[in-house]
Amino acid sequence: MMAAGRIKVLVVEDSPVVQRLLAHVIDEDPRLQVVGMAADATEAIAQIRRLKPDIVTMDIRLPHMNGFEATRWIMREHPLPIVVVASNVDDKSLDISMNALRAGALSVVAKPPGLGQQDYQSMAEQLRTQLVIMSQVKVVRQWHHRASRPVLNPVPPMPGVDMVALVASTGGPGALARILGALPAGFAAPVTVVQHMGAPFMGGFAHWLGTVSALPVQMAGEGLPACPGRVYVAPGNTHLAVHSGFFHLQAGEPVHGQRPSGDILFDSLARGDARHSVGVLLSGMGEDGARGLEALRRAGGHTIAEAQSTAVIWGMPGAAVERGAAVEVLPVDAIAGRLSQLVSVAAAGRGP
Repeated sequence: MMAAGRIKVLVVEDSPVVQRLLAHVIDEDPRLQVVGMAADATEAIAQIRRLKPDIVTMDIRLPHMNGFEATRWIMREHPLPIVVVASNVDDKSLDISMNALRAGALSVVAKPPGLGQQDYQSMAEQLRTQLVIMSQVKVVRQWHHRASRPVLNPVPPMPGVDMVALVASTGGPGALARILGALPAGFAAPVTVVQHMGAPFMGGFAHWLGTVSALPVQMAGEGLPACPGRVYVAPGNTHLAVHSGFFHLQAGEPVHGQRPSGDILFDSLARGDARHSVGVLLSGMGEDGARGLEALRRAGGHTIAEAQSTAVIWGMPGAAVERGAAVEVLPVDAIAGRLSQLVSVAAAGRGP
């Protein structure tokens, strides 16, 4: 019997033993209740339509269709928050985590071990916490076929683009992959990425971006120069700023609960020659980056917010739009084209 006010969870898992374990873990929390079990993607879609859960836990190794494909299918047919619950997350964690997030999942957590095992309580609590938090996220339908990109209006000449800064949180890895994957190898500006993600994952995240981008991708470091045609990823658990074309790491307090923070990066560009900078704010919960993007726009930079139609979570870009921080609001598949246009216009404006 469904208790009023509890978060409805659908468990997608083909192992009956693991189904029972997850049901026990989830139902231990008075805020949560398992309302159904599905052993494969087809059954999951049917259960979603019938039970209308608030959130789904998704296994990766499913029969007929794996969890990545199932996640993409659900996000096309009946979008709702999905948390991937994977065994052996540390084993090939890059493939599991990055592909799950790219498919549309909001987070990836490890399956708790059996009752009585050493890490059971901490891992069970981590799963329950993720389900409660992510159940509140409002997601949008994700289309993964190639769509025609909107026609972009001509942009005014820029004095030269010395930095493109991309900031993202939940839902961001997929957006970043689509943008960086569409930039040409000869892109004539450095690109800096701030992605809210646990520090242990950042090195693997940078490597993964390098597999989808024609541009070389590396971690940003203290005193490192920002070179055109390269992508620099902010390290985990430290703020990143750019001053006079060089990266600087800062150990300040989290901003909006985030470190690295998009506000810190955008603010540093606004304090420099902002007219040479482009800031882009992508999918994510909360408001990080919105104030900094506003500062960058006021200082003369070109600013872009991801449109609600494509953002998995429109919290961060929505906050920027509400503040009037965005010069343009674009769907994710139009952003790379606009960046290429801005950089080529700027390069042409420099002359020989």
